[in-house]
Order: sequence, then C-alpha cells, then structure tokens
Amino acid sequence: MPQQFTTILIYVAILGGLWFVMIRPQQKREKETKNMRNNVQDGDEIVTIGGIYGKVVSQKEDILTIEVGADKVKMKIARWAIGKIENQK
Repeated sequence: MPQQFTTILIYVAILGGLWFVMIRPQQKREKETKNMRNNVQDGDEIVTIGGIYGKVVSQKEDILTIEVGADKVKMKIARWAIGKIENQK
C-alpha cells in the first residue's frame, strides 16, 4: 500500500511540474496578449499578425479601422489580428 501511494504521488508531482513548465506560461502569455489587444487606443501604431503596419483611427467593438501607407488608405481589421503595438500615444 505505501509503495502504491508513493507511485501515485510521483505521477502527481510530474503532472504538476509539467503544468508549471508548459501550460501556465502559455496561459500567462494569452492573458497579456488579450490585455494588449483590449487596451489599444485611437492613435496607436500597430503591427497586425500579417505584418501590416498602421495607425488606429477608430474602433467599434471587435473591428478596428487603421490607416496604412503614405496615402493613408483605411482598412478594417479584427481586433484579434493585432500582433503588437509599436508605440502608444
């Protein structure tokens, strides 16, 4: 009986270690990314996950309008498509 308890305890310790090493950091990154996307403001310069650089002009729920290029062409993108904020206003 004590040997079975020790074996179960070892498996639980291994699963707990894997959770701390693999799953928890991923959840933390997802939370940070979600916060970054929700805190974008008009005037921020962003890069989309597709590599498009633009300046946020307006927002409506999950759709952002950005200006890109020298001609200031306006594009609508989904909020989830923001890869990173280059500089915040």
